[in-house]
Amino acid sequence: MRARAARLPAYALFAALLAAAGLPIYIHAPKFYVDEYGVSLTALGSVLFGLRLLDVVQDPALGWLAQALRHERGLAVMVAGAVMALAMLGLFAVPAPMAPVLWFALMLTLVFSAFSFLTICFYAQGVAKADSLPVAGHLTLARWRETGALLGVCLASVAPLLLGLALDRPFAGFAVGFAVLALWAVVAMRREWRATGLPGASGFGTVLRDGQARRLLLIALVNAAPVAVTSTLFLFYVELALEAPGWEGPLLLLFFIAAAAAAPLWGMLAERHGPRRVLLAAMALGIAAFGGALFLGPGDVVLFALVCLASGAVLGADLTLLPAMFASRMAQISPSAAEGFGLWSFVSKLTLAFAAAALLPALEGAGLQTATGTSSDTSISLLIWFYAGVPCALKLLAIALLAGAKDVETS
Repeated sequence: MRARAARLPAYALFAALLAAAGLPIYIHAPKFYVDEYGVSLTALGSVLFGLRLLDVVQDPALGWLAQALRHERGLAVMVAGAVMALAMLGLFAVPAPMAPVLWFALMLTLVFSAFSFLTICFYAQGVAKADSLPVAGHLTLARWRETGALLGVCLASVAPLLLGLALDRPFAGFAVGFAVLALWAVVAMRREWRATGLPGASGFGTVLRDGQARRLLLIALVNAAPVAVTSTLFLFYVELALEAPGWEGPLLLLFFIAAAAAAPLWGMLAERHGPRRVLLAAMALGIAAFGGALFLGPGDVVLFALVCLASGAVLGADLTLLPAMFASRMAQISPSAAEGFGLWSFVSKLTLAFAAAALLPALEGAGLQTATGTSSDTSISLLIWFYAGVPCALKLLAIALLAGAKDVETS
């Protein structure tokens, strides 16, 4: 038992890799292609929306593939990790050899396809791992996994901005660092893919027929939307609404460090009081903490830092407890879990399609400009409402859904 528990740091490291390829790419990639190549926000939003349409078919199919390759999962993970690392180099380190928007679409397709496959394998393996741990195994694993993920987000979110202080091409440096992290994480997890006997497939129908699983998927869809919106618009909000270019890195670091520091505390509270009750409280606190961003304007960097600190701490509950609740349910109804997490990956990323396809073109249509132009007052006001108002409204809906799902809990 101690040997199994001793491998938990490898799960944290692999989670950091996946997290570095998730939200930070939505934070940095659109802004990078706007600034570097002059690609329009509408074109980028269309590409991101198209990628999410691909996920409608792809993520469930990748869940099936992960299950079919379960006896060769170590090799499959190695190949997917290499694809993701090379595509990240292509996205940021290689000058676009074709029309930038097409290169953006191609590289992101490879990054997110590999990311989806690795995420499904990782969380499915975690279900089997948690069952081998002591009491509250899913929450124990979730603390390690999501804390690692948040640290990965911290590093990936600020690395390009910090590298810009020393390198002429900071995003190329970020891509090289990501490739090194991918190699390290895959090697660290190499024994885990064959450490536990994996059950056979149970099929998507088993998951979709279960009322609790469906409710958790719906809650995950709505609850992920606020993070998707704020991730997509964060750099624009700091640069244009706060008029504080250069502060993006420190503010992102503060936000994600607060989330990483708070994640273990939320896990411990959930073990004592139940994850559903604790998550509801955290969601309510999140609205109170983040709503302040609606009332900020030029120069309010210190006040926004407080918003980042408080809302980041609350985010730790979202990212830790809900996946643990779903993993616990999969352990009961679909122990293979690959198909279940194929659906989980799909609903989680669908929110990013909403943010990209709906918000970016609307802002461009209202007259929002990057550093190359002057934005209209109307577009800045719309940016503030999109960045802070829309997430709060979506969080209220998530609270209502979770409050009504009284049978949803973790074992």
